[in-house]
Amino acid sequence: MNSLLYAGAMSGAAGQQSNSVMSLLPFLLIIVIMYFLMIRPQAKKQKEKQKMLQNLQPGDEILTIGGIYGRIETVREKDGILVVKIAKDVKIHITRSAVADKIIGKSVIK
Repeated sequence: MNSLLYAGAMSGAAGQQSNSVMSLLPFLLIIVIMYFLMIRPQAKKQKEKQKMLQNLQPGDEILTIGGIYGRIETVREKDGILVVKIAKDVKIHITRSAVADKIIGKSVIK
């Protein structure tokens, strides 16, 4: 008789354990969906921007995060400073991290 009571108690505990796993399933599903819809694409975009910043070289046309268009004149590798020509006889010094995008195609600087 004790073995029957023990078997009944074990089956109830197993049922309760599977029920708690089923209650966590929606939360796990939400986390997986958020990873594929938000976190993964953002990480990919960040990796592409980092690669673009590392590959900047003189002659590249850029847009700064402040909205200034210019052409890179010099790259100082030791401190990551870019000398950017923004108009005739006007040059500014910016850091690599101040570059928002690399302009491809039509030239905006004369």
